[in-house]
Amino acid sequence: MSQVHQHSDRRKKLGGAIGEIGTQFDYSVYALMAPTIAVHFFPAGNPAAAILGTFAVYALSFVARPFGGALFGYVGDKFGRLAVLSWTVVLMGVGTMLIGMIPTYESIGIAATLILIFCRLLQGLSIGGETTGVESYIVESAPATKRASWMGAVKSFSYWPVAAVAAIIFGLRSALGEEAFEAWGWRIPFILGGVVAVVGYVLRRTLEDPDEFLEAAAEYEKMTPRRDSGNAVSGALRGTFSTRKSMVLVILLQPPYAIGAYLLSGYMYTFVVSQGGIAATSALLSNMAAIMVLAALLPVIGILCDWLGRKPMYYAGAIWLLVAAYPAFALAGSGSVAGAFIGQALLAVGLSIYGAAMFTGMVEIFPTALRCRGHGISYNLSVALFGGTTPLIAATLISLTGNPVSPAFYAMALIGLIGLVGVWLVPETRNTDLRTSVYGLPSSDSEPIVEASDSTKVANRS
Repeated sequence: MSQVHQHSDRRKKLGGAIGEIGTQFDYSVYALMAPTIAVHFFPAGNPAAAILGTFAVYALSFVARPFGGALFGYVGDKFGRLAVLSWTVVLMGVGTMLIGMIPTYESIGIAATLILIFCRLLQGLSIGGETTGVESYIVESAPATKRASWMGAVKSFSYWPVAAVAAIIFGLRSALGEEAFEAWGWRIPFILGGVVAVVGYVLRRTLEDPDEFLEAAAEYEKMTPRRDSGNAVSGALRGTFSTRKSMVLVILLQPPYAIGAYLLSGYMYTFVVSQGGIAATSALLSNMAAIMVLAALLPVIGILCDWLGRKPMYYAGAIWLLVAAYPAFALAGSGSVAGAFIGQALLAVGLSIYGAAMFTGMVEIFPTALRCRGHGISYNLSVALFGGTTPLIAATLISLTGNPVSPAFYAMALIGLIGLVGVWLVPETRNTDLRTSVYGLPSSDSEPIVEASDSTKVANRS
């Protein structure tokens, strides 16, 4: 490979990774700051209710994700992948920085909670577009034989920020002391998240849309001539739901990863503190170390996924998570720092195996011209249903049953009843043609299903 191509490849992967770093940094700050947020944005006097309220707001933000997927999915298919990637980091940064500036419940009462909810909805809208945009961009930019390895490398960067946030919080607690950190120092990571998002925006503005997308958009416009502008919305919907078979598969495939990932990055820190009785700093370090295991394994498993195919990795990852769920919770709640790390690392290994296949395979089952909108809606709908609710359900199950490992049974049930069904149904996509996907595009002699994309003009100029 020439030095020019190597440089171009590095820029593409860096462009995808930098937004992942910014958005995931911002999104994970809330999860790791949940105990502090509960104190500052909910009424005092009932700590258990405050924690449940904090995770309810966490779950509520996921309501916005399918809307973000639909909105930015349409933008991504009509105007290009970079139109999405340039702005999702900005929206995420604004929402995060505002959280760091909100007066507390003690100062302005319920208004503080309502502003917090607004900021989380803004973040949810943003990440709904970011996930679909970056995964489409990376798969369409990668060589056909390296899609999973590229995706694994880029998605690994979405977990390093979680570890970085944990390290920053640990450093601030140590440097400022607990009293100062709880009083005002907790705002610093939120404000810093806004700065990271600005850097992501600047770097992404230098990228270009993949040739795969530009060529597919031009072909699709010829196949679906421009319709009356008054039918734009209905046309876009018909285009989207022509990929309904792929959308259903995404919804079925998502639960194993969504539940495991949001347990690991959104709940385990709180679980280790509240159920294991481990000090906050030690809990942060154990969570950070486990997430680093996931980040380190994703690129390696991505290479195996390109070699062995997607389906073997789906099966291996889902079965691992199914078997590991119970011991993971038992170890994490044991009261030992080593046990907390090992329990969380068990989840991390299963997530790396399943995720390397999932992030790539879920994109490959959609045709390029309709990829962003079909993937955006189904992926984010499934994450909202099965991922965003996981910390709240886990906390509620423990509160109702008094059994600290009860969330493990919830995870095992959904992985077995939904996830493995999706794994059985999904086709192998390692060698699929991205332009048409395994299910093909609608016939060119059928009724036009979507208004033409202006991106053809871009393709013609390039």
